[in-house]
Amino acid sequence: MSKILIRAMVLPMTGPDMFYPQGEITIEDDRILSVGGLGSAPAGFAPDRILDLPNDVVMPGLINTHTHAAMTLLRSYADDLPLMPWLNEKVWPFEEKLTAEDIYWGTALALCEMIRSGTTTMLDMYVSMEQVAKAVLKAGTRAVLSRGLIGNGPNGERALQENIDLVRCYHGAGNGRVNVMFGPHAPYTCSGEYLQKVKAEADRLGVGIHIHVAETRDEINIIKELYGKTPVQWLDELGLFGGHVVAAHCVHLTPKDMEILANRHVGVAHNAESNMKLSSGTAPITELLAKGVVVGLGTDGASSNNNLDLFGEMRSAAFQQKLRVDSTVLPAYKVLEMATVVGAQTLGLKDVGMLAPGFKADLITIDMDQPHFYPRFSVPAHLVYVAHAGDVRSVIVDGKILMAERKVLTMDVKRVCQEAETRAKRIWMELNG
Repeated sequence: MSKILIRAMVLPMTGPDMFYPQGEITIEDDRILSVGGLGSAPAGFAPDRILDLPNDVVMPGLINTHTHAAMTLLRSYADDLPLMPWLNEKVWPFEEKLTAEDIYWGTALALCEMIRSGTTTMLDMYVSMEQVAKAVLKAGTRAVLSRGLIGNGPNGERALQENIDLVRCYHGAGNGRVNVMFGPHAPYTCSGEYLQKVKAEADRLGVGIHIHVAETRDEINIIKELYGKTPVQWLDELGLFGGHVVAAHCVHLTPKDMEILANRHVGVAHNAESNMKLSSGTAPITELLAKGVVVGLGTDGASSNNNLDLFGEMRSAAFQQKLRVDSTVLPAYKVLEMATVVGAQTLGLKDVGMLAPGFKADLITIDMDQPHFYPRFSVPAHLVYVAHAGDVRSVIVDGKILMAERKVLTMDVKRVCQEAETRAKRIWMELNG
């Protein structure tokens, strides 16, 4: 049994008025035992470790609701292109060269970056997902994994079986740190029959679905030409919605689409920076929130961002909506919710995303004793508009310290970087040599 006491400023994300300028948190094994002001620890609590960080803010770990972790190997490989040429001419040819071992090291690189930047949970979609699961278990983070399914491709049926096997082997692994969903790529890469088959398997196994939806104008035009409907309306007609579904992007939506997403309780993963970089468009986040849609934040893959920094994503998401609507929308605390407690809701996780007794001990500390954090008029505003990845000092997941004093303890970061560099350059040479 391990016990940790943290003394710091505490932002529990349990309400906009909840903040402890001088607070403390107690952790027992993988759970939070208490949260409050100084002296609020339970009587007789004898910690094994004390973290005295009076100038740090403790908050829940950040939750990345949509990414492709192993695509760190394509970071800055194919830039300044629209989505379809980017995929068809650059990304997919590169990915055809990836081995399962490459995917392990690409994921390990992503997890090192996520730990260093305060992300404790991700929703990932890729291939060779057993390698992704092994990397997550090694790193000590939390993840929801989905095998990317290209139903129209030659390996659609095999990929579906691999997703089924992934559920059987890894759903609930690592003391519940790893969970699994099904990952049909998008409406334009999967037939209606295939999507219904995916939905049937997801329902049979009691897990959710993770899918790209309405990301680009090209997608809208393809689905309209094929089916005479928007992607959201077509997926709804197929019966894909109705269980736990996370729809990534949702940039091009009609009012009817938004009503469907709200009525079907579809969670949306908003990827502001990837949408900007690929010129996909600006998602109507303000309107979705007004209709009660649960919206989390995602980075997408490092090949279309080009980092996995959710602090940057929070800032971009807020500013983008303020630009398209007005300066009052998406205030700082709301954006913090999207990156923490609402992110957990998007992924269907019941006991992470806030600091409260009984919740999983997934938390980070931010070093606020730096010039860019003074004066301290508003801690939430500083975290959204000022903070960046390098400000994270400590990371704890499931009650285990993954990073202390900015040093990752669970991964050999130098080796991971070297492996990723060697493997990415090998593929580059195969494609361009």
